[in-house]
Parts: sequence; structure tokens; C-alpha cells
Amino acid sequence: MSRRVVVTGMGVLTPLGNNVCDTWEGLIAGKSGIGYISTFDTSAFPVRIAGEVRNFDITEFMDRKSARRMDPFQHYAFGASVEALRHAELTIDSTNRDRIGVVIGSGIGGIQSLSEQFRLLHERGPDRISPFLITQMVPDLAPGQVSILLGARGPNFSIVSACATGAHAIGEGGEIVKRGQADIVIAGGSEAPIVPIGLAGFSNMRALSTRNDEPQTASRPFDATRDGFVMAEGAGIVVLEEYEHAVNRGAKPLAELIGYGSTADANHITDPAPGGEGAARAMKQAMAQAGISPDEVDYLNAHGTSTPPNDRSESAAIRTAFGAAASNLQVSSTKSMTGHMMGAAGAAEAVFAIQAIRTGIIPPTINYQTPDPECDLDYVPNEARRREVRIAMSNAFGFGGHNVSVAFRAI
Repeated sequence: MSRRVVVTGMGVLTPLGNNVCDTWEGLIAGKSGIGYISTFDTSAFPVRIAGEVRNFDITEFMDRKSARRMDPFQHYAFGASVEALRHAELTIDSTNRDRIGVVIGSGIGGIQSLSEQFRLLHERGPDRISPFLITQMVPDLAPGQVSILLGARGPNFSIVSACATGAHAIGEGGEIVKRGQADIVIAGGSEAPIVPIGLAGFSNMRALSTRNDEPQTASRPFDATRDGFVMAEGAGIVVLEEYEHAVNRGAKPLAELIGYGSTADANHITDPAPGGEGAARAMKQAMAQAGISPDEVDYLNAHGTSTPPNDRSESAAIRTAFGAAASNLQVSSTKSMTGHMMGAAGAAEAVFAIQAIRTGIIPPTINYQTPDPECDLDYVPNEARRREVRIAMSNAFGFGGHNVSVAFRAI
């Protein structure tokens, strides 16, 4: 019999708040976390807005010396992991550490540290480069540092699949628990990409919104006037645990991870497959693994980036995957409020899907004003809805043609 996987703890850092409670309150209030970039001069850039994490102090979690040796994406991963463990009321010690794994991904890794060290290299020479650059830069040092600082000695690695990363980490973390390689996996994603080179790169791809005069309305998924996504940073972490193990230690399961789909478009490095074919297969896989029919799904947290091609293809993919049930499915993109947290997005949005199950509140898609004939679903426009949610799904897609869908059930 397959081992059941439940979520017993959650943690997030987002432009709306530095924990699950504050972020969720912002989401259901329809609040935007987008504003002007505060960490560097953007006057020469065509894009001057982003979703920044604000007022996060890593020294609340570790000493200043240790913090200086890490990149912000590692700080975010650790802060969200600590919140998730506290939520799970889980203490890692000699009795369980060998059975606790960490799977945390990042789409980009330590780009802030790398950017700063490139500047030092050009201005002051190679002997000024930090000996900690490599361990600040590589994506696998998020789970590496989390495991070192917390003492978790089970399976430990990072997944990199662009903006599908966080959801991939949750899916694969669940598989580790299912096959008995660990009893608990701390899983999710973290990203801190808001630096000049990152902003310039995405901007020159023409992927970003240029609504600089209206930051809070710039991210408008599925709206006909959308013009690109808004970069954001943050982290999302869940504690995945084998059901009997959770019950035996007195933990309270928040939801059950029942389905995971993972596919490739094999089409183009940035454009989705025609009609969202790969995304549709991921959603079908997740429902098949869960043993559920499309009409049983109450809520879908969409990838919903606010770019013209993504939203169009995802809407078509949902129509394909859900068939007639798509017309009754409630779909929303919380990126309308958080912006796109890239490698962290899929994990944070899985938390939001679980929160919909727990609270009976579906967060809205804000800034939805002008319907797009090619996006013809119920996107829960502008205001949250109260409704019982028994089963929720969350999508995450990434450059390279990566598609992930995860499904959760009330427990």
C-alpha cells in the first residue's frame, strides 16, 4: 500500500508579508505587493517595478557572521523553513534527523552575490573576490544550508526548473516520502532575483510589464490588457510527512498531497506548446495519480503570469484537461498580487491552494477589468470568494517547457 503524504507545516516570504498569516490576509483582501524597486537605481531601465520582500531580518534566525556568508535566496529559504517547522511543531534531533530530507530549489540561485562579485572583480581585481562566492551562488546551497543549520540528514538536493522549480520540489519531495526514503521532507523554493542584471535580462526579453506609473495594477493575469509579468522574490516551504508518522507524533495534518504531474513541452525555450498541450498533460497526470475526476476539483491556483502567451495557453490547457468541468472550475492567479516569485512561485502558490482548503476562501485575481476572449474561465475577478474547497490544485510552468501540477485534498 502506498504511503500517504500530508502537509503538516507551511512557511512563506512574499511581497505581501514575511509569514503565511500576513501574506494570506493580503491575498484575500485583494492587496498588491508590487511597488517601485528600492534596492538600486532603476532610472536607466524600461522597468522600475517589482515585488520585493520587505522588513525581513535574517539575524532573527541566525547570527550576523553566518548571514553574511549566504545569499538572500538562502536567507529566504531558511526563514520560511523555520516558520514551516514551527507550524508543524517539529523538532529535529538525534531521534529523527536521519529520516528528514530537504528538497528546496531555486530557478536562479545566488544572483545577487554573483552580481556584486562581478562588480568587485572589474573594479578591484580577482584577489578581492569573496571565498564564499561559490557557496552563495549555487542553487543547492539553499537545501544544503537548511539541512546544516537544522540538522536534517535525509535526502538533500536542489531542483532547478525555472519557474516550475518550487512545485517540482514539492512533487519530488512527496515521492521521496511515498517510497519510504524519508518520513519527512522540507520542500519548496526560494528566489532573490531583483538585481540590475536580472531586471535588464528579463526586460530585454520583453517579458515584463512596463506599467511603471501603476505598479499595483501592473500584474493583471488573464486580462486583455496584460503586457507582461512583474518580477518578485520570496520563498515557499512545506513540511511533507508520512500520514501515520504525523499522527503518531501528534501533528495536525493541514492537507493531503494526492497528485503530482510533471511534463515537458519539448517545443520552445520560452513559448508554451500550442494550446498548452504539455500543461494539460501535467494536470491530467496529477488528477490521475490522485484518483479524482475533473469535476471534483474546487479550485485551481493558476500559473497565470500576466504575459499574453502564458495566460492564453494555460486557459486552453485547463479547458483540455478539465473538459466540461472547466466551466464550473474556479481559477485565480495570486501573481496578480505577489508578482512572479519565479523559482519560489510554485511552492508559495501550493501553500495558497492549501490555505483555500483550510479557510474556505478562494483568493481573487485582481486587476481583472477587460475580458480576453481567449481566456474564458472563471478567474475569481477582483474579490475573494467564500466556498468550501475539498480539493485544490496548483500549476507551475517554467522556461524550457517544464510543466508541473500538484493536487491537495482536505483531511
